[in-house]
Amino acid sequence: MNALELKYLALHKVGSKAKEVSCFLSKNLLFIDENMQTVLSDYFALASKSEEMFQLYHEEMLDENVVFACASNIFEAPETLLEQSETLAQHLFDKSEHPNIKQGEFFVAYFEGELDDEPLQAIGLFKSENKEIFLQSEFQNDGLSLLCQEGIATRKLDKGCIIYNQDRENGYALSVVDHANRGEALFWIDDFLQARQRRDSYSNTHDVLSMCKDFAIKELPKQFDVSRADQADFLNRSMEFFKDNDRFKMQDFAQQVIGQPEVIDAFDQYTCQYQDQRGIALDDDFAISEGAVKKQSRALKSVIKLDKNFHIYVHGNRNLIEQGEDDRGKFYKVYYQEES
Repeated sequence: MNALELKYLALHKVGSKAKEVSCFLSKNLLFIDENMQTVLSDYFALASKSEEMFQLYHEEMLDENVVFACASNIFEAPETLLEQSETLAQHLFDKSEHPNIKQGEFFVAYFEGELDDEPLQAIGLFKSENKEIFLQSEFQNDGLSLLCQEGIATRKLDKGCIIYNQDRENGYALSVVDHANRGEALFWIDDFLQARQRRDSYSNTHDVLSMCKDFAIKELPKQFDVSRADQADFLNRSMEFFKDNDRFKMQDFAQQVIGQPEVIDAFDQYTCQYQDQRGIALDDDFAISEGAVKKQSRALKSVIKLDKNFHIYVHGNRNLIEQGEDDRGKFYKVYYQEES
C-alpha cells in the first residue's frame, strides 16, 4: 500500500437486510485533503498485511461475479467509481441477510501507483462496523468542556479487500481481511466477494505444513507403531525442513524428513487423499513462503500432554527422550545437559 496513492473515494452506509435497515447511498465522491489522505491510507493498508492472497471466482462465468464485473469497469474507467460503488453497496446489502451482520460505513477506493517500476492500479473495498468512543475537548466561556463522540476505529479494520489489477483472467489478485462477528460465518469472503485462496507459494507452504500435521496426528498412528514422541519428532523435522530451505521439493522432503520407504508410501497416499478431500492441488516443487512458515509454526507445536499433570514440549533431538512403563505407571525419560 505504501506505493499506492488514494485517488478517488466513495462512502455509503450499508444497512442490515435481516433487520430491515436500508442503505444510504452518497451522490458524490469524498473530498480528500492531505491529512485525510494519510489517515485513510494507514487505515486501508491494514487490509494488505497478510501474504495470503485470494482471487475472485464464479462457478459458471467469472463475469457473473458482481465484484469482478464492477472492479473491471473501474479499472477501465476510474471516473465511474461512484456509479460502480453504488452497485457494490447494493450487492453487499443483498448479501447481508444473517441477523448478526451489522450495518456500517462502506468505502470504495481507487488507488494508483507503481510496483517494480510498472504502473499499478488497485481498488479497495472496506466495511467499518464497530465504533469507538472518544472524547474531544473544546473551549467554553472561561474553561474547557468535554464532548463524548462515537466514530470509526481506524486502528482495526473490520472487513477489507484490496483488488490489484493483476491476473484478470483468473479473477485478479486480492488481499483480504475479515474480522467476522460470531455466527456471521464468512459472508464477506464467500457471499459478497466470492473469493477463494490463490494457488501460490504462500498457499502451497501453508497447505503442505497443515497436511504434515494431519498426517502425523491422524495417519501415522493408524498405520505404524509410533509414540507421541515420534509424532512430535516428525513435526519438528518437517518444520526444520521448511525453515532451512528456500524451495520445497516433494522428493527431497520425503528422503530427508521421512526416510523409511513404507512411511513415504503412506505419506504419498495420504497426500492424494488430502487433496481430493479438500479440492486442492498441491505442487511438488514451489518456493517456500517465510510468512506461511511463521504462521504455521504457531500451529505445529510439538506437545506431549500427560494426563492433567504435565506437558512436554519437544523441540529437537528425538534420541534424548525415552518412553517406558514400570509398576508406578507409564513414564518418559528426558536427557539434558543444562537446566534453565
